[in-house]
Amino acid sequence: MHDLLTWFYPLLLDLTRVGIWFVAVCVIFIPLERIFAARKQKVLRKQLGNDCAYFVMSWILPPVLMAPVLALVYWVSRGLIPEAFFAAVAAIPFWQRAILALILGDVGYYWGHRALHTVPLLWRFHSVHHSAEELDFLIDLRMHPVDMLFGRLSGLIPVYALGLGAPTGVGSLVPALIAITGTLWGFFIHANLRFRYGPVEWLFGTPPFHRWHHALRPANQNYAALWPWIDMIFGTYYAPKGESPAAYGIDSVMPEELSAQLLDPFLGPVRPAVAVPAASVASASATAGVAADERAV
Repeated sequence: MHDLLTWFYPLLLDLTRVGIWFVAVCVIFIPLERIFAARKQKVLRKQLGNDCAYFVMSWILPPVLMAPVLALVYWVSRGLIPEAFFAAVAAIPFWQRAILALILGDVGYYWGHRALHTVPLLWRFHSVHHSAEELDFLIDLRMHPVDMLFGRLSGLIPVYALGLGAPTGVGSLVPALIAITGTLWGFFIHANLRFRYGPVEWLFGTPPFHRWHHALRPANQNYAALWPWIDMIFGTYYAPKGESPAAYGIDSVMPEELSAQLLDPFLGPVRPAVAVPAASVASASATAGVAADERAV
């Protein structure tokens, strides 16, 4: 009985933390999305139950599965790179290291995210995230666990490899800052909000910027999460002024059952593509109220 309680208590603690986070983000974003909606959508929308399940998985699985990988990366890099380099990095003030880590982490995430779109094997997993036909803050965590781990490791491995983060001690604060910033920013850029941000949109990722990443047409742009200028540097920035996507989603059939979404990527390609007639895209644009989508408040 004691062994059972020893095993169950940490799980119960994790689930409690997940519940607190879930309530907190709902309290923040649901009212905002109802009052300042970019597009009219229901709170109790399609796939909501699945997205709640993905929310739980996103908080429980990554720390357990990523920790040994990142620890290995850190210790291997310490053996390959001169110690003087890590001493110089450690001497940088914390706030500067944090900014460098946020930039380097998003560059790593950019290339990992780009690979998720361009490598067919990886797209099988990432297409679960892009199957959303409506965007709101919870879509941020509609991710297959393989997709989730690949994306997060892409951002954190460069940080650990170059000594900006460490598995333990003070160095662990920088990866924690990246994780918290990335999570909160992910909710924000997926949110169904109609605000425009002026010149800030060139510096920081915003919902209008990220909505084009989820566009059914055109596809494969705006891979960065935090810094849009990374896309500008690598030629994948797309944010036409005064316009918004006509429709979101993928040209494939995604099963609605959670179990099928988790298993299908291992069994073969995403279901056969379904053609989207041009008339349907035009209709989606009209019914969504594209002009209203980008209207300033």
